[in-house]
Amino acid sequence: MSTFALPQKFQNWIKKRNWALHTHQIDVLTNSDRKAQLLIAPTGSGKTLSGFLPTLIELDRLNFSGLHTVYVSPLKALAADIKRNLMIPIEEMGLNIKVEDRTGDTTAKTKRRQRIDPPQILLTTPESLALLISFPEANALFANLERIIIDEIHALVENKRGHQLLLAISRLQSISKNLRKLALSATVDHPQEIAGFISENDNNCPIIFAEPGPDPNISMLHTTASPPWSGAGATYAVPDVLEQISKHKTTLIFHNTRAQAEIFFHNLWLNNQDNLPVAIHHGSLDLAQRKRVEAAITKGELRAVVCTGTLDLGIDWNEVDLVIQVGAPKNIKRLVQRIGRANHTYNTPSKAIIVPANKFEIVECQAALEAVRDKDLDGEPIASGSLDVLCQHILLVACSGKILPAKLFEEIKQIGAYKNLTHEEFKECMGFCIDGGYALKRYEQWHRLKLDHSGNLILRDPRIANKIRMNVGTIQDTETLKVRTHRRSGGKPLGEIEEAFAASLTKGDTFLIGGNIVRFESLREMIVEVTHNANKQPKIATFMGTKFATSTKLSDRILDSFENQSWKDLPADTVNWLNKQKEFSQLPVRNSLLIETFFRKSRHYLVVYGFAGRNANQTLGLILSKKLEELNLAPLGFVANDYATLIWGLEKVENPIQLFKFSEIELGLDKWFSGNALMKRTFKAVASVSGLIDRNLPGLRKSGRQTTFSSDILYDTLVKYDPTHLLLKITKDEAMKGLIDFSRIEEMFKRVDDNIIHKNLPHVSPLAAPMLLEVGTIPIEGQARELLLKNEANSLMKEAGL
Repeated sequence: MSTFALPQKFQNWIKKRNWALHTHQIDVLTNSDRKAQLLIAPTGSGKTLSGFLPTLIELDRLNFSGLHTVYVSPLKALAADIKRNLMIPIEEMGLNIKVEDRTGDTTAKTKRRQRIDPPQILLTTPESLALLISFPEANALFANLERIIIDEIHALVENKRGHQLLLAISRLQSISKNLRKLALSATVDHPQEIAGFISENDNNCPIIFAEPGPDPNISMLHTTASPPWSGAGATYAVPDVLEQISKHKTTLIFHNTRAQAEIFFHNLWLNNQDNLPVAIHHGSLDLAQRKRVEAAITKGELRAVVCTGTLDLGIDWNEVDLVIQVGAPKNIKRLVQRIGRANHTYNTPSKAIIVPANKFEIVECQAALEAVRDKDLDGEPIASGSLDVLCQHILLVACSGKILPAKLFEEIKQIGAYKNLTHEEFKECMGFCIDGGYALKRYEQWHRLKLDHSGNLILRDPRIANKIRMNVGTIQDTETLKVRTHRRSGGKPLGEIEEAFAASLTKGDTFLIGGNIVRFESLREMIVEVTHNANKQPKIATFMGTKFATSTKLSDRILDSFENQSWKDLPADTVNWLNKQKEFSQLPVRNSLLIETFFRKSRHYLVVYGFAGRNANQTLGLILSKKLEELNLAPLGFVANDYATLIWGLEKVENPIQLFKFSEIELGLDKWFSGNALMKRTFKAVASVSGLIDRNLPGLRKSGRQTTFSSDILYDTLVKYDPTHLLLKITKDEAMKGLIDFSRIEEMFKRVDDNIIHKNLPHVSPLAAPMLLEVGTIPIEGQARELLLKNEANSLMKEAGL
């Protein structure tokens, strides 16, 4: 279909719906014979129809049996939503096309049948597609595959799920020579990089841009009460949020973490005097509850849903007319994505409100608002394909049948994410899959693959194929336990909590889950049994989730606003706070690093305004604390947030500037690396993805503690006997980019270029005062803590001149 020609049947259907194809939809049809193309389009612009039109037209024209098109989405719920929407044109035009989905929720019987008798269109996820290529039927199943549609590609390129998907596609390209790829993306700032990610060469992947649509209607919430000086819950704004809910049809209230969502929903429910139908949705809740909430949104039965990133992506809910982001968004691109959930149509502006959780977040929220209005998106560089995911892929391909290593290497390099893979890296990954590597080769359990007499890579024992498939995936399950009501109360599943949190509970303790206060009764066979209890202040269940760091671009905008003093849209009390900081000390700016020292209540404090994001600032705190110990300055502790690091101790740091030589920071990191718990935690994830340790076995699921115990022993063994092992190299690289985020520290040093300013102050500064409120806080909510914090805040702010 190299030239655009819309069949009459399709023209009539579009006319009957009073639609007209947009230019970008016509462009996708015109380019539909290209091996790869990328569509960049905003929410509500008909991306899904753009993706499926070439498929529907071809299937209507041809007498095609077998699998024609695979659609891949990062969300299971999105696949179900797409199926529902796709059936509308199929049924209304009377097309003889079979559509099915295949996700973790699909029954085993259906999955078995699909491998032999597939639909013409299969809707799936990266994990399910990776599993499909591992079966012996894969060659026959995908032999005539014509198209693959990758939805929400912008969300996949940032993580290992994208690498997993691209490796599966590299296999499909080898099986089906006619395969054509279409990637669908929201607006991003680096489309060329995404094009290069899905194709060997970005020049071979035309990029089609849709018209951007109207600018969103976005503002900061004006609240009756002022935000607190510290904290992340934003419960002060609950009455004002309820007022907004009452004025709109359906409101999505986004939070950055599950724990914050639980706290906010609990307070929203307590203050909901009008009994508005509201619900909560996040990844730790029971699947059945999540599905009920999604169905209720679709039917327009809910006035509000408190949620997290589980509802970030493109499920089409036309009833949603307002999005509220609670807490600073941390990332401009994520904010734009969430805004797009409101008024999910192309020609209607989305409406969104941001609610800062504390005083400093007012500044960040304002910077984010201005970035959205300026269409200044942040985009981290897209990383090359991960080697632990490659190890998993090699194992999966071997499960499907024999393959020559040279052929596998060449097909992997045809995909952009792995185009720079060296032969040495591939050999190292293959060697790991064969015998585990030098230190582990004596143990039979890690001898998974072997080379046959013809040089083909095959399974050493075909019986291990099932175990390999059971452990497919790149999403690392946190160490969680299922929560159910006690058997005498019906045994109803409520969701999951972290194992470490469950271990801290004693009978009678209460906590929040799904907006309900429950009482811990017992831990029975890895099930947390609870009863409903509404009479106590709850503990707050801790959920691992993702703790976002403020992006580099957003941090730079905050620093620029300090330097330019562009504060006309900030509240008067925020401007007063910043002015007092400027008078007493100075404001941080982009081209210098501000350090403050002061004495308070028998402790010496050191504040570093790095603006490098939470993870990097925390790493800086760990390294500096170690350095202060070596200098016998008796550091006692530190706290870090997205903007600064606060360290306190018994001795004064007379010349803190000497601590900030980049070579010394690097040396401190190397010293701290090897025995650090963060490294072991990262290794556990790498070992799980690569197949070194099994999370699941036939008839058995390991507890988080069992998996951690296994991975810790392996980590210590490799560090001692095989320090250059592939997985240790991957672990260090992952830690540097993730939990440690050392690249942000490098960026900080380049940005300030040795321009370090030290202010020795007589007392705490206005900007440092909120940081002191973070010192020693504990995860127990209640009136006593709130009163203590309020009293401490009043004392601190008075001392800081506020």
